[in-house]
Amino acid sequence: MKCPQCNHEESAVVDSREAEEGGTIRRRRECVKCKFRFTTYERLEHPRLMVIKKDGSRELFDRGKIAGGIYKAFYKRPVAASAIEKMLDEIEREVYEANRDEIASGEVGELVMRHIERLDQVAYIRFAAVYREFADLDTFKTEIQKLITKSHNQGRISTK
Repeated sequence: MKCPQCNHEESAVVDSREAEEGGTIRRRRECVKCKFRFTTYERLEHPRLMVIKKDGSRELFDRGKIAGGIYKAFYKRPVAASAIEKMLDEIEREVYEANRDEIASGEVGELVMRHIERLDQVAYIRFAAVYREFADLDTFKTEIQKLITKSHNQGRISTK
């Protein structure tokens, strides 16, 4: 593993432990040349999964692409990065548990929306605005009203 500090190609593992409920191995490494310490993660490689886009084209499932959209939705929200990463792990696990070669982008989007809604309602609205391509304020108002009604029914927010 190349050192991110000096680009030397040799490093030693100084600590190794399971992360993300055993789905990942976290390794603490030290460069043998400059002694810089850094962390790497080892994940199970999943079989190829194709995402069918709205226009019928196909592309490989990319956790990073989903993560980018999710992190934008959570920008400046009081949610720990570890909680977001855990949510990403759950989404990825659910996508692969379907045991299919292909999945519609709409299915992935709705799965992401359900997970975000549970974690943060503002991030949910932000993500929904982009994902569902809100065209005007009425669309926002309708989606927010649905969220308010759902939250009231679940006793999650007050009317103050």
